[in-house]
Amino acid sequence: MTTVDLILASSSPYRRNLLRRLGLSFRCIAPDIDETPRAGERPAELAARLALAKAGAVAHGNPGALVIGSDQVALLGETILAKPGTLANAQAQLRLCSGREVVFLTGVSLVCQQQQIRRVHVEPFAVRFRELDDAMIDRYLARDQPLDCAGSLKVESLGIALLARLAGDDPTSLEGLPLIGLTSLLNECGVPPI
Repeated sequence: MTTVDLILASSSPYRRNLLRRLGLSFRCIAPDIDETPRAGERPAELAARLALAKAGAVAHGNPGALVIGSDQVALLGETILAKPGTLANAQAQLRLCSGREVVFLTGVSLVCQQQQIRRVHVEPFAVRFRELDDAMIDRYLARDQPLDCAGSLKVESLGIALLARLAGDDPTSLEGLPLIGLTSLLNECGVPPI
Protein backbone atom coordinates (compact mmCIF):
# COMPACT_ATOMS: atom_id res chain seq x y z
CA MET A 1 0.00 0.00 0.00
CA THR A 2 1.99 3.01 -1.22
CA THR A 3 -0.85 5.50 -1.53
CA VAL A 4 -3.68 4.68 0.77
CA ASP A 5 -7.17 6.01 1.26
CA LEU A 6 -7.01 6.43 5.03
CA ILE A 7 -10.29 6.99 6.88
CA LEU A 8 -10.86 7.72 10.53
CA ALA A 9 -14.16 6.09 11.49
CA SER A 10 -15.14 8.79 13.93
CA SER A 11 -16.87 12.12 14.34
CA SER A 12 -14.74 12.86 17.44
CA PRO A 13 -12.78 16.11 17.22
CA TYR A 14 -10.40 14.68 19.86
CA ARG A 15 -9.47 11.68 17.70
CA ARG A 16 -9.21 13.84 14.58
CA ASN A 17 -6.76 16.18 16.33
CA LEU A 18 -4.69 13.27 17.61
CA LEU A 19 -4.45 11.62 14.18
CA ARG A 20 -3.30 14.92 12.66
CA ARG A 21 -0.15 14.62 14.81
CA LEU A 22 1.05 11.78 12.57
CA GLY A 23 0.97 14.03 9.48
CA LEU A 24 -1.00 11.54 7.42
CA SER A 25 -3.66 12.50 4.90
CA PHE A 26 -7.04 11.15 6.01
CA ARG A 27 -10.74 11.79 5.92
CA CYS A 28 -13.41 11.19 8.53
CA ILE A 29 -16.62 9.21 8.26
CA ALA A 30 -18.83 8.76 11.31
CA PRO A 31 -19.84 5.13 11.82
CA ASP A 32 -23.33 4.16 12.87
CA ILE A 33 -23.08 1.24 15.28
CA ASP A 34 -24.78 0.06 18.44
CA GLU A 35 -22.36 0.61 21.34
CA THR A 36 -24.37 -1.37 23.89
CA PRO A 37 -22.20 -3.83 25.85
CA ARG A 38 -23.10 -7.49 25.41
CA ALA A 39 -24.06 -9.66 28.36
CA GLY A 40 -20.92 -10.98 30.05
CA GLU A 41 -18.60 -8.94 27.83
CA ARG A 42 -15.40 -7.93 29.57
CA PRO A 43 -14.37 -4.24 29.30
CA ALA A 44 -11.26 -4.88 27.15
CA GLU A 45 -13.34 -7.08 24.84
CA LEU A 46 -15.92 -4.29 24.58
CA ALA A 47 -13.28 -1.70 23.64
CA ALA A 48 -11.79 -4.04 21.01
CA ARG A 49 -15.18 -5.06 19.58
CA LEU A 50 -16.40 -1.47 19.27
CA ALA A 51 -13.14 -0.28 17.68
CA LEU A 52 -13.41 -3.08 15.10
CA ALA A 53 -17.15 -2.51 14.59
CA LYS A 54 -16.63 1.19 13.89
CA ALA A 55 -13.84 0.53 11.39
CA GLY A 56 -15.75 -2.38 9.85
CA ALA A 57 -18.92 -0.33 9.35
CA VAL A 58 -17.02 2.35 7.44
CA ALA A 59 -14.86 -0.18 5.56
CA HIS A 60 -18.01 -1.91 4.29
CA GLY A 61 -18.84 1.16 2.20
CA ASN A 62 -15.18 1.88 1.35
CA PRO A 63 -13.66 -1.55 0.62
CA GLY A 64 -10.33 -0.20 -0.71
CA ALA A 65 -9.72 2.14 2.19
CA LEU A 66 -7.68 1.50 5.31
CA VAL A 67 -10.04 2.44 8.13
CA ILE A 68 -9.08 3.38 11.69
CA GLY A 69 -11.61 2.68 14.43
CA SER A 70 -11.29 3.51 18.10
CA ASP A 71 -13.36 3.28 21.25
CA GLN A 72 -12.72 3.88 24.92
CA VAL A 73 -14.09 2.22 28.04
CA ALA A 74 -13.52 3.81 31.46
CA LEU A 75 -13.51 1.36 34.34
CA LEU A 76 -13.92 2.17 38.04
CA GLY A 77 -13.44 -1.16 39.77
CA GLU A 78 -15.91 -3.39 37.93
CA THR A 79 -18.15 -0.49 36.88
CA ILE A 80 -18.03 0.91 33.35
CA LEU A 81 -18.26 4.70 33.29
CA ALA A 82 -19.98 5.62 30.02
CA LYS A 83 -20.16 9.05 28.42
CA PRO A 84 -22.25 10.96 30.96
CA GLY A 85 -24.48 12.81 28.50
CA THR A 86 -25.88 15.10 31.22
CA LEU A 87 -24.42 17.41 33.82
CA ALA A 88 -26.02 15.41 36.65
CA ASN A 89 -24.45 12.17 35.38
CA ALA A 90 -21.04 13.85 35.04
CA GLN A 91 -21.26 15.19 38.61
CA ALA A 92 -22.17 11.73 39.89
CA GLN A 93 -19.33 10.06 37.97
CA LEU A 94 -16.72 12.49 39.25
CA ARG A 95 -17.95 12.11 42.84
CA LEU A 96 -17.50 8.34 42.45
CA CYS A 97 -14.00 8.83 41.01
CA SER A 98 -12.81 11.14 43.80
CA GLY A 99 -9.64 9.72 45.34
CA ARG A 100 -9.90 6.52 43.30
CA GLU A 101 -8.21 4.85 40.36
CA VAL A 102 -9.93 4.64 36.97
CA VAL A 103 -8.55 2.50 34.16
CA PHE A 104 -9.17 3.68 30.61
CA LEU A 105 -9.11 0.90 28.01
CA THR A 106 -8.78 2.35 24.52
CA GLY A 107 -9.20 0.09 21.53
CA VAL A 108 -7.73 1.01 18.15
CA SER A 109 -8.23 -1.02 14.99
CA LEU A 110 -7.32 -1.08 11.31
CA VAL A 111 -9.62 -2.66 8.76
CA CYS A 112 -9.30 -2.92 4.97
CA GLN A 113 -11.64 -5.28 3.15
CA GLN A 114 -9.64 -5.48 -0.11
CA GLN A 115 -6.37 -6.20 1.68
CA GLN A 116 -8.08 -8.51 4.21
CA ILE A 117 -6.66 -6.45 7.08
CA ARG A 118 -8.36 -6.71 10.44
CA ARG A 119 -6.17 -5.77 13.40
CA VAL A 120 -6.94 -4.43 16.86
CA HIS A 121 -4.99 -3.30 19.90
CA VAL A 122 -6.30 -2.32 23.35
CA GLU A 123 -4.20 0.10 25.39
CA PRO A 124 -4.76 0.32 29.18
CA PHE A 125 -4.00 3.51 31.05
CA ALA A 126 -4.70 4.14 34.74
CA VAL A 127 -5.32 7.46 36.43
CA ARG A 128 -5.69 8.28 40.12
CA PHE A 129 -8.12 11.11 40.83
CA ARG A 130 -7.42 13.69 43.52
CA GLU A 131 -9.94 14.08 46.31
CA LEU A 132 -12.63 16.16 44.60
CA ASP A 133 -15.19 18.35 46.31
CA ASP A 134 -18.46 19.47 44.76
CA ALA A 135 -17.22 23.02 44.09
CA MET A 136 -14.16 21.71 42.22
CA ILE A 137 -16.30 19.31 40.21
CA ASP A 138 -18.78 22.04 39.28
CA ARG A 139 -16.03 24.48 38.21
CA TYR A 140 -14.41 21.78 36.09
CA LEU A 141 -17.68 20.77 34.44
CA ALA A 142 -18.58 24.39 33.69
CA ARG A 143 -15.25 24.92 31.94
CA ASP A 144 -14.60 21.62 30.13
CA GLN A 145 -18.15 20.32 29.61
CA PRO A 146 -16.95 16.71 29.18
CA LEU A 147 -20.42 15.27 28.62
CA ASP A 148 -19.19 13.32 25.55
CA CYS A 149 -16.15 11.82 27.31
CA ALA A 150 -15.95 8.43 28.98
CA GLY A 151 -15.66 8.93 32.73
CA SER A 152 -16.36 12.69 32.41
CA LEU A 153 -12.65 13.38 31.92
CA LYS A 154 -10.96 15.59 29.30
CA VAL A 155 -7.35 14.96 30.19
CA GLU A 156 -6.14 17.14 27.29
CA SER A 157 -7.78 20.14 28.94
CA LEU A 158 -8.52 21.17 32.54
CA GLY A 159 -9.26 17.54 33.44
CA ILE A 160 -5.54 17.02 34.05
CA ALA A 161 -5.96 19.13 37.22
CA LEU A 162 -8.35 16.50 38.62
CA LEU A 163 -5.63 13.86 38.57
CA ALA A 164 -2.96 12.97 41.10
CA ARG A 165 -1.14 10.29 39.10
CA LEU A 166 -0.95 8.70 35.65
CA ALA A 167 0.29 5.18 34.91
CA GLY A 168 0.57 3.74 31.42
CA ASP A 169 2.63 3.45 28.26
CA ASP A 170 0.69 5.67 25.85
CA PRO A 171 -0.76 8.92 27.23
CA THR A 172 -2.55 9.64 23.94
CA SER A 173 -4.81 6.69 24.72
CA LEU A 174 -6.40 8.83 27.44
CA GLU A 175 -7.45 11.32 24.77
CA GLY A 176 -9.14 8.55 22.77
CA LEU A 177 -6.63 7.33 20.17
CA PRO A 178 -3.46 5.49 21.26
CA LEU A 179 -0.95 6.79 18.73
CA ILE A 180 1.85 4.43 19.75
CA GLY A 181 -0.38 1.40 19.18
CA LEU A 182 -1.81 2.90 15.99
CA THR A 183 1.68 3.60 14.64
CA SER A 184 2.60 -0.05 15.22
CA LEU A 185 -0.53 -1.21 13.39
CA LEU A 186 0.14 1.18 10.50
CA ASN A 187 3.74 -0.08 10.21
CA GLU A 188 2.46 -3.69 10.14
CA CYS A 189 0.10 -2.74 7.30
CA GLY A 190 2.78 -1.02 5.21
CA VAL A 191 1.72 2.56 5.99
CA PRO A 192 4.59 3.89 8.12
CA PRO A 193 3.97 7.45 9.33
CA ILE A 194 7.71 8.15 9.11
